[in-house]
Amino acid sequence: MAARHALFTAHPARTVVMAFAAVVVIGAVLLALPLASEADTSTDFVTALFTSTSAVCVTGLAVVDTGTYWSDFGEGAILTLIQVGGFGIMTMASLLALLVSGKLRLKLQLTAQAETKSLGIGDVRRVLLGVAGTTIAVEAAVGATLSLRLRYGYGLSIGDAMHHGYFHAVSAFNNAGFGLHGDSLTRYADDPWITLPIAAAVILGGIGFPVLLELLRHRNRHRTTGRRNWTLHTRLTLITTAVLLAAGTLLTCLLEWTNPGTLGPHTVPDKLLNGFFHSAMARTAGFNAIDIGALQPSTLLMTCVLMFIGGGSAGTAGGIKVTTFAVLLVAITAEVRGEPHSSVLGRRLAPHVLRQALTVALMGVALAMTATLALLSMTSLPFEAVLFEAVSAFGTVGLSTGITADFPEAGQLILVLLMFVGRLGPITLVSALALRERTRRYELPEERPVIG
Repeated sequence: MAARHALFTAHPARTVVMAFAAVVVIGAVLLALPLASEADTSTDFVTALFTSTSAVCVTGLAVVDTGTYWSDFGEGAILTLIQVGGFGIMTMASLLALLVSGKLRLKLQLTAQAETKSLGIGDVRRVLLGVAGTTIAVEAAVGATLSLRLRYGYGLSIGDAMHHGYFHAVSAFNNAGFGLHGDSLTRYADDPWITLPIAAAVILGGIGFPVLLELLRHRNRHRTTGRRNWTLHTRLTLITTAVLLAAGTLLTCLLEWTNPGTLGPHTVPDKLLNGFFHSAMARTAGFNAIDIGALQPSTLLMTCVLMFIGGGSAGTAGGIKVTTFAVLLVAITAEVRGEPHSSVLGRRLAPHVLRQALTVALMGVALAMTATLALLSMTSLPFEAVLFEAVSAFGTVGLSTGITADFPEAGQLILVLLMFVGRLGPITLVSALALRERTRRYELPEERPVIG
């Protein structure tokens, strides 16, 4: 036990990567078995690997139709991989936050724990129980709602209604985007009893467990004291999430209002519903109720921005994270105003936080652009569709214009790598940077190069 603990604390990023890689390989082997496909034949390993990676990394991109290609065993394996991937990511990210906070506090006497004040270094058991309890509660509630709607609103049998309801609930809370219909959720585009519970599960899973835990704790505290003292991390996450959801909804409606292939045929309330649903799904969920392939180029670009930003830290969402985006905006605002320090919501941001945010964002841009260039070199597909696919894979979103299966095997393997690195990269990178932070005993002479 002591040896395993020493290994994790010495190389936490390596441990996380190896653990998820092992799950991906095991999932690929299971999906390659004959009993995993409806045809009762072995699936080629690239398809199995792609599907396993997409499930474990809670992405949702698929090269075969999930509902028709995979057998009940295959669908069960995918659902298990989604659950393991989502639960593992939330747990690992939360535990890494504990490790980083404790390590920095003990070695450097810094105040990094202020960002995750709801979590302490001795709270490992509470983190595990909290993640498990939250996951079960949300998935059970959303699954029951969807099952009842499918049973009494669409006439499905009890077994089929529960199968479809709970499959989509698990996929939604884990921001996976896997569905059992080839058209995703377009058949339910005008049904708020389907789309809104799924959107709620996606948002709750995407804002991150530390935020959920703090909201629950402070709700009880507010009842007794009448005050809410949310941490900076929680306030930044909630405010930025709300702003991005509203902006995404507004822009989707404005850009697609008269598009006959998307929002055009719908009534005004249904247009607003689908605009909101698309904005929520672009935050790394992957379901779609409108045809992504029919979106305007401007909407595709806007969606790429939302997918790249992603959701909250230590949650099931991907991307560079909303806090990274918010920190960069704060830094830009401070620089434009000529202020010596970056501050937000009554708190001054430490310089190392700004450097970490910039590193994560620029490395994300480099990764997405490199993958797009590689994909373009091996296919004649349109640039905007390839870029959209690459950003979707990096952000572990799963939205697609329908070209995933059109890539050659080499292109699919690039997407596999992109999903894996995009999912674990920000988590492991930030933890590694924080754990490597050292106090310099001297300062070099200052000189300023010409910028701009």
